[in-house]
Amino acid sequence: MESLQKWNCEMDKVKNVLILVVGWSFVFFGIVGLFLPVLQGILFIMIGLAILSSRSELVKRFLSYLEHRFPHYHEKVEYWRKKVRNWKKRD
Repeated sequence: MESLQKWNCEMDKVKNVLILVVGWSFVFFGIVGLFLPVLQGILFIMIGLAILSSRSELVKRFLSYLEHRFPHYHEKVEYWRKKVRNWKKRD
């Protein structure tokens, strides 16, 4: 029983690290996409921020600011945020 709890704790840590890596990767590719015409930079950044918002209060506040400033992009963020939540529920 104790080893199962320890294993679950370790898996939670791995999930957190993977979420952070995926989120920051999207942000990185978004920044690169701002300079390359092939990638949709803003979209990648918004997806990365949506993923990171589950872990960071600072990112949540920034997304709130963006929601009021750019409502069109906010719809895209909400779409991806729902996808991320559904993905996390399946695990």
